[in-house]
Amino acid sequence: MPIGNPTQQSKATRKYEEKTGWISKSYKLKKEIVEEFAKACEKNGEGQATALTRMMRNYIEVTNDTK
Repeated sequence: MPIGNPTQQSKATRKYEEKTGWISKSYKLKKEIVEEFAKACEKNGEGQATALTRMMRNYIEVTNDTK
């Protein structure tokens, strides 16, 4: 559960995320890469999370196919 005095909405959101398997990750990346990526996603009309998920799935597939 969230730390402090969370609202009912915050509690419900965390409960939903846990139930459906969502997690939050944090990475340190170069600012210019992050900005270019955001622009490219916007240009393609694709959300950044959607693009990252697609690329991760592809990476996993390629890696598993080569081993």
